[in-house]
Order: sequence, then C-alpha cells, then structure tokens
Amino acid sequence: MNEVIGRVVGFEKQVFPDQSALYSKLAADGQSPKALMISCADSRVVPEHIIQAQPGDLFVCRNAGNIVPPFSTQNGGVSSTVEYAVAALGVRDIIVCGHSDCGAMKALMNPEMLNGMPNVAAWLRHSHAAESVVKGGYPDMENGDAVRAASLENVVVQLAHLRTHPSVTAAISRGDVALHGWFVDISAGMVLGLDGETGRFVPIRDDRPLPVALPAAKRIASEHHGLEAAE
Repeated sequence: MNEVIGRVVGFEKQVFPDQSALYSKLAADGQSPKALMISCADSRVVPEHIIQAQPGDLFVCRNAGNIVPPFSTQNGGVSSTVEYAVAALGVRDIIVCGHSDCGAMKALMNPEMLNGMPNVAAWLRHSHAAESVVKGGYPDMENGDAVRAASLENVVVQLAHLRTHPSVTAAISRGDVALHGWFVDISAGMVLGLDGETGRFVPIRDDRPLPVALPAAKRIASEHHGLEAAE
C-alpha cells in the first residue's frame, strides 16, 4: 500500500498540475465521452492505456470476461452502465474488448477451475454460447488455442447480448450507435477488430479502414410510412 499511497501523492503533485485546465473544464462542464468500452477486469488490459485516452474521453465498464448479460428486468451493474452511457451520455460507439490469456475464458473451457467459486461459475453462464461454438466448430483445438478461440467468440456473443438492451437497440435503429468487437493480444501488443462483413478479427492499422462489427446506420424493419408516402 505504501507504493499506492506514493502514486496518489504523485498524481496530486505532478499529474494534476499538468492537466489542471482539463480537469477544471471537466468539473465545470461535466463529461461527454464518445465511447463506452466494456473490457475484462484483467489488470494487464487497461482500456485508457490501449487507446491513449485522456480524462473524459472514455466511459469504461470492466468485469471478469468482458461480459454483457442479456437484458432482463433484474437490475445489474453492466446493464445499468450500458443504459446510462447510451441514454444519458449519448455515446456513439460501444466496444466489447476481450484479450489473450483470459482467466475467465480458461475457466469457461476448463470448468474444474471453478471449484469453490460459485459466483464466477454463475457469471460465466453468459459465455456458454461461446463455449458451445468452440466445442462444435473447433473440435480438434488444443487447450491454449481453444481458450483463444473462446475469447474471440465470446466477444461476438457479448455483442449479440448488447443488442437485447432496449437503449442500445433503439440507438442502433436511429443510426446513433456503432458496435465494435476488439481483442487485445497482450504478448504481441496488437489490437484486433471484428469485421462485421467477414465475421473475422483483423489487425487495426492506421492505413486501413477501422473494422466495425456493426456500423452506425439507420435500421428500421417496417417500411409502412414509406409505403404511405408513395401512395
């Protein structure tokens, strides 16, 4: 804890004075982040560090396995964070970010690791679809590769869960929100993005368009009003 105390004091004496104007503006004007990132709680994956964000840039929700439970009437921290980010803050992009060597995904693929952790086991039920995809679609994979595949498929599953949330699906229908699936390869220092057109994860590069899972575009199934106008 002495090291932590030293860092807090360092923030007050060194970091804050250099950014005092920014903090004063945020205190006076409030926050207006453009994106929500739902990432794993793993200490090696720091969302603000990955995108080199400044205070006020990014709204963050972290949990074991970067999970988004499907919408239900039962309140939960992730659901409330998503709703607030979309409905109150008006974020335009939502990123679900997984990573390599994920402990939650190791436990998902090796349930014996969950002995004595009933809450974690219950939480990971929201990733069972990813487990099923890996076991059915990648039957010959060894353990390490299977965990990586599960981590990637889990991002896809959680993006699908996001679309069950009324605030998100309403924003999508208006063309106000885009969805992104990212995967951080810790050892390579590389971020992959889900390309919604191909369904594959590809490296994010500054000389290529950003891969987007679901681009922002108005999506309304009914053409009723249009037909009336035509008549």
